[in-house]
Amino acid sequence: MRTIVEVARDKLGVAPEQLEPYGHYKAKISLDYIESLPERPDAKLILMTAITPTPAGEGKTTATVGLGDALNALGKKAMICLREPSLGPCFGIKGGAAGGGYAQVVPMEDINLHFTGDIHAVGAANNLLAALIDNHIYWRHEPAIDPRRVTWRRALDMNDRALRQIVGSLGGIVNGFPREDGFDITAASEVMAILCLASDLGDLLRRLGEIVVGETRDREPVRARELKAHGPMAALLKDALAPNLVQTLEHNPAFVHGGPFANVAHGCNSVLATTTALKLADYVVTEAGFGADLGAEKFCNIKCRMTGLKPDCVVLVATVRALKMHGGVARQDLAKENLAALAEGCANLERHIENIAKFGLPAVVAINPFGADTEAEIALVKERCAEMGIDAIAADHWARGGAGAIELAETVVRTIDDKPADFRLLYPDDMPLWEKMRTIAREIYRADDITADQKLRERVARLQESGFGHYPVCMAKTQYSLSADASLKGAPEGFVVPIREVRVSGGAEFVVAVCGDIMTMPGLPRTPASNDISVDENGRIVGLF
Repeated sequence: MRTIVEVARDKLGVAPEQLEPYGHYKAKISLDYIESLPERPDAKLILMTAITPTPAGEGKTTATVGLGDALNALGKKAMICLREPSLGPCFGIKGGAAGGGYAQVVPMEDINLHFTGDIHAVGAANNLLAALIDNHIYWRHEPAIDPRRVTWRRALDMNDRALRQIVGSLGGIVNGFPREDGFDITAASEVMAILCLASDLGDLLRRLGEIVVGETRDREPVRARELKAHGPMAALLKDALAPNLVQTLEHNPAFVHGGPFANVAHGCNSVLATTTALKLADYVVTEAGFGADLGAEKFCNIKCRMTGLKPDCVVLVATVRALKMHGGVARQDLAKENLAALAEGCANLERHIENIAKFGLPAVVAINPFGADTEAEIALVKERCAEMGIDAIAADHWARGGAGAIELAETVVRTIDDKPADFRLLYPDDMPLWEKMRTIAREIYRADDITADQKLRERVARLQESGFGHYPVCMAKTQYSLSADASLKGAPEGFVVPIREVRVSGGAEFVVAVCGDIMTMPGLPRTPASNDISVDENGRIVGLF
């Protein structure tokens, strides 16, 4: 690694005094400096997304790093923007999230663990608000929050199913009023969403004040500013708001900032990181979490709607292995050539391509190759993409770094030049909330309809009447299927999406629709990734990939 001061100076023209270093290899960029930067109207924004995830692996972050390195190798001034990994997935199923092979951001161990403390700051701010809510109730302050209608939950950056539903304030009258409560993983906290959507410190403070924490007995919403919580929360988050600068293995600059999940939140890195990168570079590659039905949909309908950002191109990552799994092949049989299953699984890829077109965006498919892929299988994927007018490129960045993604980078640049984007949103602001949910389910998931019990339908109607109807919708559902049923692979049809819960995020300015059995606090698997993580005799962290 080069020092982060060298990377910032030589690659971005950022002087050392504009950095706040966290050691030698990572730093935050001054918010005052960011505000002073001029706009670059011609900077190009590339959105990296993927097919529906499978245990076979897709490699979206790896492809993001590889494409960024390749663009720089072509002489373009390029940056990448990634989310910060959560400790829960690192120690759970997914493992680390800093790329892989020769397409990584470093220092990998720092990024995957405590990094610059941003996620801890989000958790602290979230739980400060929770403590202030219970204190407000204890001292019977006005407005009088109904303890039965507190909607704010506590947060922890770890997968801990035992904390999903709890009862707090036990132990007698001095500990407060016992009530049901629960924990979400920090990446699902509204505070994380706010951090990633705030344009500056003033906007951060305003959004924190608009958080709806519960209701009075008269069903009037109570906001964080009425508890005087937004000021101290902003104090905890002030440093976390500044984007984190690190580097790729090829010494190219990368922002890694913010970490909302895409299956339970909006799944994009911070607005400040993306907009700052667009001021510092000519090409910016940013990723949105999980498949295009989740991260990319929310990137467009939430992040772009709120900021005016407009992608110039979408890169859709796929693997032959994952497509065969969508075609019904068991994981242990993925190394065998199976053109019939691959052809069936390509329906998932084609569905995502169709969805991207609904936003008026040109697309390129990046095939992330594995050693067992055959020439016939790669050719089949390319052929199916060609039938839809889409270029598909096999990019070997994992094994060769930026050099392995040169053809992909050239294709992306050519696509941006030859096929100008005509970006559009999926639904207008004034569409009713229920219809927004239905539109996403029908247009993106291809559901026949959505369903909810009468009590939930009435809650949606109350939110509509209470002034939240213009908010976009953040659909919280499984990442493993285009439906809300994780067992339905490929491109399912003829299903209904059940809406189980609706939460209003007044500060993030969207409404969360919780679908099916999705959990906002994940659990650990039978064999968690933490089993392989340790420290060797030299103090080096091992097993964190």
